[in-house]
Amino acid sequence: MGFTGVKERNLKWMLILPSVVILLFLVFYPLLWFLGLSFYEYSTMIITHPKFIGLQNYFEILNDPTIWHNFKVTAYFLAIALPLEFLLGFGIALLLYEEFRGRRIVLTVLLIPMMLAPIAVGVFYRFIYDSTFGIFTYILSQVGVKQFEWYTYKWVIPCVALVDVWQWTPFMMLILLAGLMAVPQYLYEAANIDRAGWMMKFRYITLPIIKPLIGIAVLFRTMDILKVFDTVFILTDGGPGNASELISFRIYREAFQYFHTGKASALSYIFLVIIIVLTNIYLRFLTRRPAEARVTREV
Repeated sequence: MGFTGVKERNLKWMLILPSVVILLFLVFYPLLWFLGLSFYEYSTMIITHPKFIGLQNYFEILNDPTIWHNFKVTAYFLAIALPLEFLLGFGIALLLYEEFRGRRIVLTVLLIPMMLAPIAVGVFYRFIYDSTFGIFTYILSQVGVKQFEWYTYKWVIPCVALVDVWQWTPFMMLILLAGLMAVPQYLYEAANIDRAGWMMKFRYITLPIIKPLIGIAVLFRTMDILKVFDTVFILTDGGPGNASELISFRIYREAFQYFHTGKASALSYIFLVIIIVLTNIYLRFLTRRPAEARVTREV
């Protein structure tokens, strides 16, 4: 009303235009720029014009066995970290759902790891995993295991995954606890009248209601785990060899150690497509309706 002569429709566009311009500049322009670079042979260390090579970067990546190894390592890391974070987070959320003295203090303490910077956590665990004076090494020495090497081909990914689990289980716990507290109490009261056990209440009341939040929590953690870089950089630098070289770390090496800018851009886009596919699978799971609801809707 205060903008004389300006139609309401035009006013809405005027208000959102600055945000749209900033979004296009900060998000879409870099995406398009790197998409273009993925079709060129280009290095930031060589002062020459980029050479157009079409899909050659993509073919080289798909035919490179070391990059397939990086994908396998990333999948292995995800397979360890995500289930542990979900199970531990859900278990802790169920425990904190019950009222007890000091509950808020316990909840605050449990959230501390999530508030720490991953770089600081990585440095912290470097000392814990030290094969000479680390606390884990000391504990094993007390039960007869001397000079245990944590960063071997067999144990390096579980060790890095344990760090991620320690730091981000509170995130999973917080979302699931919010879901548990949102379940209406009258449903449990009705179930108690029907003498339903805790397993029946969990299966038919709790789980269906918090299922969307479970999907959201798993989706967020999946995307974050796939993008883990700083923890690996501090703890192992991708070693020993390339045993802990996740795909995000391989992109970093291609871009800033080998200076294969075009190839790094192509690998980034392949990785982006994989994340988009996984995200759509999760979203289909979240939006899927029960069979009974579909039948009712059709009738």
